[in-house]
Amino acid sequence: MLFRRLSYVLDHELAEDLESGRRRPEWMWVALRGERVVARIAWWSQGGDVPPFLDFFDLDDTLPEPERGEVGLRLLEAATAAVVPAGAPRAEYGRFVPADWREDPAARDVVEARIRVMERSGARMLVERLRLEWRAGTPVPADGGRLRFRPVDGREDLLAPMTAVMEGTLDAHGRADLASGLTAREAAEKHYDEELATYTTPREWWRIAELPDGETVGFVIPARNNYNPIIAYIGVLPARRGHGYIDDLLAEGTRVLAAQDGVERIRASTDLGNVPMAKSFERLGYVNFERSFDMVWD
Repeated sequence: MLFRRLSYVLDHELAEDLESGRRRPEWMWVALRGERVVARIAWWSQGGDVPPFLDFFDLDDTLPEPERGEVGLRLLEAATAAVVPAGAPRAEYGRFVPADWREDPAARDVVEARIRVMERSGARMLVERLRLEWRAGTPVPADGGRLRFRPVDGREDLLAPMTAVMEGTLDAHGRADLASGLTAREAAEKHYDEELATYTTPREWWRIAELPDGETVGFVIPARNNYNPIIAYIGVLPARRGHGYIDDLLAEGTRVLAAQDGVERIRASTDLGNVPMAKSFERLGYVNFERSFDMVWD
């Protein structure tokens, strides 16, 4: 495949994504110099004709600057004009990068070359995130009994605490939604409808956490996306933050997924700036194996 002449960590997903329709050939572009691929770009979608996410953007890193950047920018603009309908918002750009990319000169050169191209096209950095992984065999604490966990009882049962946790959120996407003018309720509905509702794994896995008197403390959403078991979302209500309940919620979500057949790993991610959440993952034995970043066009 011509597209595979450059490489990226998601190459192994291409065949299945094309078969399932999450990718389409017309969303996958290359820049050629003779028969040599010097750049490539591709979009991804869970469904629909306008892909919401740009997740492949690779350059031939043997090219010198500014040639490398010029090639990338020309491909980005030409492909975007063909894939994204006129007047539609440009898809968010995301990339997985090594956990130590700032300390490794070669990795830093690769990452910053792509960021420069996106910035030249008008994009800005939204967030850098930690990618985390629990691996089979890592101990999971037993339920300590501080909280009572129950399944989510329908959409509204989850939307109410999701709305509440928007207050003081450290999540960059949530903060961006609020900054755009959405109310906390509207931001919660957007998150539910565009992400949580798309998971096909049992809703019985989802958990509301309560104190013994029935007061809601928070929630955790264990699920499986198209590729891995994941902790999709976790939140503690503002009035109950600072008491370590995040550890109880994360442990419960991990227990739910680890109990399923054949689970070798559980993936999760959190914003680099969300230090309390990152520390909770670390305490539970999740490993920071990679980072990612998201860029957006205003």
